Amino acid sequence: MATTQPQRETSSDRAPSITKHDIEVIDPFQDNTTNTDDGRSTTSEISEAERKLVRKLDYRIPPILCLLYFFAFLDRSNLGNARLQGLPEDVLGGDPTGTLYAWIFSAFFFSYVLCQVPCVILSKLFPPRRWLGISAIGFALCSTLMATGFNFGSLFADRVMLGVFEAAFSPGIPLYLSYFYTKHEIGLRLAYYQTFSAVAGAFGGLIAFGVQNAHVSIAKWRLLFIIEGLPGMVMGVIALFFLPDRPEMTGFFNEEERKLAMERRSRSISADIGYSLNKAHIWAALKDWRVYTGGIIFFGINCSLASVSAFLPTIIKSFGFTNAVAQLLTVPPYAVASIALIGTCYMSDRIQNRGMLLAVANAVCAIGYLILLLVKTNIHARYFATFCITSGVITAVGLIISWYPHNLGSETKRATGIPLFMSIGQGGSILGSQIFPSTEGPLYMYIVTCGLEFLAALCAIILSVSYLMDNRHRDRLYGKPKPDAEVDTSVLADKAPMFRYVP
Repeated sequence: MATTQPQRETSSDRAPSITKHDIEVIDPFQDNTTNTDDGRSTTSEISEAERKLVRKLDYRIPPILCLLYFFAFLDRSNLGNARLQGLPEDVLGGDPTGTLYAWIFSAFFFSYVLCQVPCVILSKLFPPRRWLGISAIGFALCSTLMATGFNFGSLFADRVMLGVFEAAFSPGIPLYLSYFYTKHEIGLRLAYYQTFSAVAGAFGGLIAFGVQNAHVSIAKWRLLFIIEGLPGMVMGVIALFFLPDRPEMTGFFNEEERKLAMERRSRSISADIGYSLNKAHIWAALKDWRVYTGGIIFFGINCSLASVSAFLPTIIKSFGFTNAVAQLLTVPPYAVASIALIGTCYMSDRIQNRGMLLAVANAVCAIGYLILLLVKTNIHARYFATFCITSGVITAVGLIISWYPHNLGSETKRATGIPLFMSIGQGGSILGSQIFPSTEGPLYMYIVTCGLEFLAALCAIILSVSYLMDNRHRDRLYGKPKPDAEVDTSVLADKAPMFRYVP
């Protein structure tokens, strides 16, 4: 194991570090209560203390992360709105085939795919609030600078850098939340986070509608990038100062809260912590077939998500609406998708099953594409299909990113496995941004995305069943573990005999 010791911080938001040895001997229930056979406290005081801690976390962490993701999603998807506001005519020579626009949209994903794994692994060696805050400032600045684009090359380069900064931000969020939330809580928090992609899609349409009708002296697509880019930099600065660092180091907790936070993080798992990396767990993640299966699922999901992000206004316009009305009609599908996402992820936390719900979400999205393929003239049915697509795909994203944080056994394996499956999945984003050429129309996109969504549903079922079978096999060999009991995963990660997966 290669370990680097954390540097002493000068900020008033930092507190003395707690070492691994300290964590192992901490007993937050000592002299306060007795524990039941499942390891949980029987006193109302401790239960109330934990509820207060979760509320304190919820008031601070999700609001900041959600707003950051709101601006991140606006910044990566506003190119679709800018396309209808004259960008191709101004700087791409009209782009009659749509090829130049497709390459500019894809440029983001080239760097996003390549940088995710190294960025998230490296992020484990730095204070989270600094890493996430600087990343947010970077992607917001890149989005704002899109307004200065003057040709294909400048827009392409800017989108590449946007991908670099977002690769340092978005894939690290599940890892960051796993520092604070248990496997019974993280799904809903990631749903709140992911919901803001739907909120961003809805507001993106509203903002684009307002810009479309604005009377300004600059090109409307340039104004759009400025309006949607600048607030993200402000949020990045806020994150620098107000996001908590790791539980054992942040000054956000008092000592009692810190002990309880560390105990919560040790439920069902106890492995590498702090600014350290376990090389064996990096290799374990790289060799885990389940990580690559998640990549296949995420590939199909992202192909659909990228298509929707880039082309939903264009798809709705193909129903016979004007540009301005098409922008406005993108709002309801995203609004419904946010409700579906929160409800489904809440249910997945309660029943502790994500795979089957993920399969259903992918199937709903695929059915939406089938409607677009088979129903040619009924505008109401075709518009309903956009609700199926957005609700299915956005729900699927929330479910899969909440599936892996507590299924990989250690921080290092999470820091490797999560961005690995996500980077494989982003290959679908590149494909999704390329399958709606102006010369072909939407038919080709519907066929490809429909097939990939059905494949993702099948893979989700296979993966969920494999987790269930593995859990039952370990129950037979080693007996059932006590709920939330600490499991030593420092050597074997999720292969530890008493570790159990969320199917």
